[in-house]
Amino acid sequence: MYNPIRIDDIPNEKEGDEMSDSHSPTKNETIKARSDYLRGTIASELAENTASFSDENREILKFHGIYQQDDRDLRPQLKKQGQEPHHQMMIRARIPGGIVTPEAYLVFDELSDRYGQGSLRITTRQTFQWHGVLKGNLKKTIRSINEQLVTTLGGCGDQVRNIILCPAPLNTPFRRELENVLKSLADALSAKTPAYHEIWLDGQRVDVGADEAGAEIYGTSQPVSAGAEVADPVEPLYGQTYLPRKFKVALAIEGDNCVDVYTNDLGLVAHGTKEHLEGFTVLVGGGMGRTASRPDTYPRLATPLGFVTPDQIIPLARAVVSVQRDYGNRSDRKQARLKYLLDNRGLEWFRHEVEQRLGWELLPARPLHWKNTNDHLGWHDQGDGRGWLGIFIPSGRIRDTGSFRMKTALREIVSRYRPGIRLTPEQNLLLTGLDPGVRTEISKVLHQFGVPLAEELPPVQRLAMSCVALPTCGLAVAESERALPGLLEKLQQTLAEVGLADEPLSVRMTGCPNGCARPYVGDIGLVGRSPGRYDIWVGGDSVGTRLASLYETLVPYEELVNVLRPLLVAFQRHRRPGERFGDFCTRVGLQHLREIAKTSETSPAQKGL
Repeated sequence: MYNPIRIDDIPNEKEGDEMSDSHSPTKNETIKARSDYLRGTIASELAENTASFSDENREILKFHGIYQQDDRDLRPQLKKQGQEPHHQMMIRARIPGGIVTPEAYLVFDELSDRYGQGSLRITTRQTFQWHGVLKGNLKKTIRSINEQLVTTLGGCGDQVRNIILCPAPLNTPFRRELENVLKSLADALSAKTPAYHEIWLDGQRVDVGADEAGAEIYGTSQPVSAGAEVADPVEPLYGQTYLPRKFKVALAIEGDNCVDVYTNDLGLVAHGTKEHLEGFTVLVGGGMGRTASRPDTYPRLATPLGFVTPDQIIPLARAVVSVQRDYGNRSDRKQARLKYLLDNRGLEWFRHEVEQRLGWELLPARPLHWKNTNDHLGWHDQGDGRGWLGIFIPSGRIRDTGSFRMKTALREIVSRYRPGIRLTPEQNLLLTGLDPGVRTEISKVLHQFGVPLAEELPPVQRLAMSCVALPTCGLAVAESERALPGLLEKLQQTLAEVGLADEPLSVRMTGCPNGCARPYVGDIGLVGRSPGRYDIWVGGDSVGTRLASLYETLVPYEELVNVLRPLLVAFQRHRRPGERFGDFCTRVGLQHLREIAKTSETSPAQKGL
């Protein structure tokens, strides 16, 4: 059961040293234990005229939705000159379901110009993040975000991250019930520490005793059952040391796996009719992260656990999180995700633990049937006389570049028509609640600023995703967002040459093996392994229910399309009717694919023509 680390239990160690005992808590655990519920000394360091935070506060800041980074493009030059790195912050909001008001969008747009790098970035978890914010502007930025009733607490850190939901804004009783579940989950699984408001908003410290903590102050729900909550007046779900690692939750609608529900620690698949939400099939243990040098780390798809009715979803979710809190690995962060706990202890053990905390048995999981992974782009009817327009955002980056003025176009449309905004798990954006009469006008605005409609894009571009990677992400070992456009241009040319110009082919690129763009479930996953070199994964399916397989390692960026070309040629010649590229690769098998590559004729592209 829950056994929080106490400050007295922490061995003496030098800052940054690893524990010698393999069962000792990691440095991150000791930092959380002595952080005073995520306060640390952030407030005092904010008042200092410095460009960066201490290492310990840097870890605590993640819980507040802030990553301290630096411009890695400038590192060599600054190091040569004997200067410190160019420190800057990335701020990530928590926006459940990616639902944004037009007023909030316009504020976010303005903040990105005033305090950021002039761009907004949509993440694969349906939220915004800002890059390039200087330390001295942090408090002003976060205050402005909160004025729009949006928080950054829970954007990062060892806690439940932003909960994602199929973005389609259909006006049905089923959809309204589902969005109510989303709001309840976001509240029930969020951190309750007052440190966030103390540091970023009103500056007043609030000390809460055991008799003072309650739902009225912190929005906490009643205990699920004995054992599922902890005896902690500030954090009744998380306790003093929160979770062993990040925890991701997704809500999908059966038939449309646009959220890649199997890649989440907790996946909830909604069943019902247009008029009624019947309940959820519960999936547990998904996750994309891995470390290339450690074979005991791997991507994993979530496993069915059971079925719950809508009124059972909150206690179920809190029970699942509490099992991970109590038994997740706190001595090895690379083994700390829920997927490893499941594989080490077994699904039956996990189900028993969850049911013990609930006080009742789960119903059997329902069989799941998937039709597609709809990107929701283009014009659609909402069912209430209004419609939505899904706009493709390259790599989720909203900015103006040359004649492509996406940021200006969206600002103009949102200012003029005041649509609702939905961010998607594919890094795109939906404009909702639009009168059909403005369709032509909005299309003209987009074209005026060089923004194509979704139907004007080739499928390989429309389905592509990438992580941020260089120059800001501290984990990236290779390019991703900046490298993807050139790769797609070359790949599209190759697809046209082999007769696959209109083939729906999903390419997902990341700058490291952690998998933020979910490369292990795409048709083609390109995973950075070292500067300029990538592993190629192939064989994911079109509905996100099958992992891709590692086809080739350490391929230079310039050779990626050449290495893929023989597979594309074979696919075009030998595919079965309706077969997708990932299905073909899985059916043929890796060994045969490699034989095809070895015996293929040298193509014009391989000759460099």
